[in-house]
Amino acid sequence: MSFELRRAQRLAGASLLLLGAAATSALAQEPAQAPAQPPAQDKSSTEIPAVTVTAPSPIVRRVVPTRSPVRVARTGRARSQQRTAEATPAAPATAAPQQGVLPIVTNQFATVTVVPNDEIRREGGGQLGDLLFSKPGITGSSFAPGASSRPIIRGLDVNRVGIVENGTNGGGASDLGEDHFVPIDTLATNQVEVVRGPAALRYGSTSIGGVVSATNNRIPDALPSCAPSFQTYGLPTKAPLASAATSPCVTAETRTAFSSVDRGVESGVLLDTGGGNFAFHADAYGRTTSDYAIPSYPYLNDQTRPVNGRQPNSATRSDGASIGGSYFFQGGYIGAAITQNDSLYHIPGIDGADHLTRIDGHQTKINVKGEYRPDAAAIDTIRFWAGATDYRHNEIGLADPADLNSDGIRQTFTNKEQEIRTEVQLTPFNARFAEVTTALGFQAGHQELTAPSPDDPGSPLNGLWDPNKNDRVAGYVFNELKFSETTKAQIAGRIEHVNLSGTTPAFIPPVFDVNIDPASIGPATPRNLHFTPKSASIGLLQDLPWGLVASVTGQYVERAPKPAELFSRGAHDATATFDIGNPDLGIETAKSIEVGLRRATGPFRFELTGYYTRFNGFIFRRLTGNTCDEAACVDIANPDQLELQQARYSQRDAIFRGGEFQSQLDVGAFHGGIWGIENQLDAVRATFTDGTNVPRIPPVRIGGGVFWRDDNWLMRVNLLHAFAQNNVAVIAETPTPGYNLLKAEVSYKTKLDRNWFGAREMIAGIVGNNLLNESIRNSVSYTKDEVLMPGIGVRAFANFKF
Repeated sequence: MSFELRRAQRLAGASLLLLGAAATSALAQEPAQAPAQPPAQDKSSTEIPAVTVTAPSPIVRRVVPTRSPVRVARTGRARSQQRTAEATPAAPATAAPQQGVLPIVTNQFATVTVVPNDEIRREGGGQLGDLLFSKPGITGSSFAPGASSRPIIRGLDVNRVGIVENGTNGGGASDLGEDHFVPIDTLATNQVEVVRGPAALRYGSTSIGGVVSATNNRIPDALPSCAPSFQTYGLPTKAPLASAATSPCVTAETRTAFSSVDRGVESGVLLDTGGGNFAFHADAYGRTTSDYAIPSYPYLNDQTRPVNGRQPNSATRSDGASIGGSYFFQGGYIGAAITQNDSLYHIPGIDGADHLTRIDGHQTKINVKGEYRPDAAAIDTIRFWAGATDYRHNEIGLADPADLNSDGIRQTFTNKEQEIRTEVQLTPFNARFAEVTTALGFQAGHQELTAPSPDDPGSPLNGLWDPNKNDRVAGYVFNELKFSETTKAQIAGRIEHVNLSGTTPAFIPPVFDVNIDPASIGPATPRNLHFTPKSASIGLLQDLPWGLVASVTGQYVERAPKPAELFSRGAHDATATFDIGNPDLGIETAKSIEVGLRRATGPFRFELTGYYTRFNGFIFRRLTGNTCDEAACVDIANPDQLELQQARYSQRDAIFRGGEFQSQLDVGAFHGGIWGIENQLDAVRATFTDGTNVPRIPPVRIGGGVFWRDDNWLMRVNLLHAFAQNNVAVIAETPTPGYNLLKAEVSYKTKLDRNWFGAREMIAGIVGNNLLNESIRNSVSYTKDEVLMPGIGVRAFANFKF
């Protein structure tokens, strides 16, 4: 066991002992059973938010008043009567919970991290990886901080982490290259849910490591309310029926922020309107930054280049807009939206700065979704999602760094993708031993990928791969068994069929040169590959005294190889590799077990999770030691080494194990509010079965801080310490030093007098990032030896609702 890991364990143990001592008294002060009558509200007490998540399971339980704890099949008339009751206007909403309360999800079998709307507004970040960078068990790829950062979950990335927006694939090409941006902007996002661990049963085998789900109101699923509470956890209240009394209204929101570290400006406007049977949404946003400031010299292996205190070639610009609407009818709704995302950002690093590399990306996406709750005895709800994406980006740069006139397109990536998913939730029925709820799902998709290059178009190695396409169709089932109010179980399964077709050379030897001998690699050979991954899971939730909930889940998940792993045969500048795909790859299998203990109520809230996953046939880029350029590879013994590492997609067995902990303790009242402490710890260890290290794994991290909040104010200071990562791969990976990330924030939210300037609610604040101005390198980034994370900076933000 390494010294850093032992030290982390000791620090974690000491923190848990101190926190446990304080929490024990907090637990002891609470009765095991809730009182019959709620006490009068105390301004110094914490109001716990009701966290609503939609990503982990297709089974959604609506809270319907009923005299019987077991809901059995009903007649159509009974359902109509219930629907009439549902249309009754809701009781006045309670006061919004205070900002900064740690959201813990206890009613899901999967481990879920929720980033609610108010936290997104405070934290900002142009990419989902930036937003989630410090969450336990999650980090970002940070290839181009602020512009290209994809979430990494428990050490797994790209081909194993799915990204969805409003229920459909996020599109784009972020899973095809670490330098590619995720076309989902936080300015237009209302909530982010991260399923840590396998989420493949609902979203497909490409989510074998987890899924990141972003939601917004681009397709309204509720009529707008002109008097909502400012804080919302998740989407608005479920769509009211068309027969409900609704008067037309318009709401607007502005989101604006300024950041000092990159002289950045961002702004967004969101509009919602509707009445009767219709609701509409529109939003537009924009963001621009210059090269960001850094604490020290970024290039570890070249000390000769001018830097001037900023990361060269790191400026960004992005914008987007969307318009959508929904029609509400008796028992449901149907809606659609069209969204445009555009981004132009520079690629930092020595090669990127020398060639002035930048990516000009554009995505047009059409989404449709709907829900119907029929008057049927057997069917509770029918939901569907459909999406079509047209994505293209050009990688632009100098062909010759010494010739500014050689600027042009070096490569183009395109992704045309369509997807449809339908779920039918059946009416719960009493099976004597349990109340059983079943949901059936169907998913289908088609994708076409290209990656041509205008440079040397006649080469057999032109671009990263030849055009390829894949089709997938799947069916899945989720069963939830409610044995009692305190014991629940879930059994789920999925089967999918994947067809992949593309062209790749018949063989690529370790050493070749197509400029000298075009026949040194095999002829282009069409490939048509078929896979049928199968997955299953079982889970148990058990309520315990003092508001504790224990969980245990076991999963068996299979993943089909992705096109890049099968058909690559060219230079990949993002990873500085010459990628050689392997059309003989087989299905990757993961066997996982996870246990958890959570508490979401009371002054002490926490989440503790441990997991163990064994991969059979883990697919990875295996560095051979040979080096390449765009048309040739030479042996490791050759004195004239080339600039790219040769990487062959291979399979080996691997083991991932680790754990995460986060907590928040309200210590007591102070100056009319609450002060408390919070901490976190996460660790993942990933090795192949021969004991060697899986490359690019996040380090052990431990953090903590103090906070104070009341109904309006939130003040917080947090320090996150990352230990050095010395568990590196044998070839082409270097150790990464540890760092301390200190953050502080102050925010204020309040209702406003409309007579002032029309706004009715406001939240504004200041957030300080990397206040120690540490030189932070991200161990999972391919460019960590050339790209530093941003230095000390202040972000000021203000949101207004009208």
